[in-house]
Amino acid sequence: MGTDSNRRKTIKQLLTGSALLATGTTISSFTSTESSKDLSMQPLKGNINHSVCRWCYDYIPLDELCSIVKELGLVGIDLVGPKDWGTLKKHNLISTMCNGAEIGLVKGWNDPQYHSTLIKNYTDHIELVAKAGYTNLICFSGNRNGMDEETGLKNCVEGLKQIMSLAEKKGVVIQMELFNSKVDHKDYMCDSSAWGVELCKRLGSPNFKLLYDIYHMQINEGDIIRTIKKDHQYFGHYHTAGVPGRHEIDESQELYYPAIMKAIVETGFKQYVAQEFIPTGNDKLGSLRKAIQICDV
Repeated sequence: MGTDSNRRKTIKQLLTGSALLATGTTISSFTSTESSKDLSMQPLKGNINHSVCRWCYDYIPLDELCSIVKELGLVGIDLVGPKDWGTLKKHNLISTMCNGAEIGLVKGWNDPQYHSTLIKNYTDHIELVAKAGYTNLICFSGNRNGMDEETGLKNCVEGLKQIMSLAEKKGVVIQMELFNSKVDHKDYMCDSSAWGVELCKRLGSPNFKLLYDIYHMQINEGDIIRTIKKDHQYFGHYHTAGVPGRHEIDESQELYYPAIMKAIVETGFKQYVAQEFIPTGNDKLGSLRKAIQICDV
């Protein structure tokens, strides 16, 4: 595919064109008084460590996506497992949220029948994540299947405690994602920040955190900024998306992301914010670039 310099030039032209198409010529309520063209060319401020979820752009070969991510100034890509870490490292990127140890979203730590498999999987992956020099490894509560919340908490604690000493020793942070159970993940147990925070407290480990998905929590409980300010010490990672629909985070949806990102920065958060929206229309890269600009407070 041509020379590296030609490839970089092509990607840069593609991104520049995408940004202009995405932002248009009018001034959005999400921008300052600068023109959208000028805004699209601003360097990132460095207050947010930006990332993007792999699955949202899985139609782009990973090697090409890595080149695009570098051009945008992102530090890495979310939800990339061990087999693809070599590609990230080639581009000097990191897996900002590692995966591959989980059984699935609905079969998780709240059900003891899965503990033996999960303990083995996570023991192996903690070693892999640490060896790669990464930090974050995702996990899931699983569905309720008629289980009450207290039983679910006890089961999660019982299972997770068997891997936390290794995670602490290796410097790996296990992060349970919060999902909404109203629209996307019916019956998922870890569907409220209160339940997740209680799990963090009972485990009592600095290496267990919550992946606070802003999209999901807006649907299930709202009150995003107050929750972030109140419980930020338990949140180790953030995901974005527009509500409703899980699409762009611009003025087409109900959340005002600049204020949310400002609240996150004010807590002293130094980890990663990953874009996890499903882009619409023909200019999907432009949507990503605009989202990064909106969140770069």
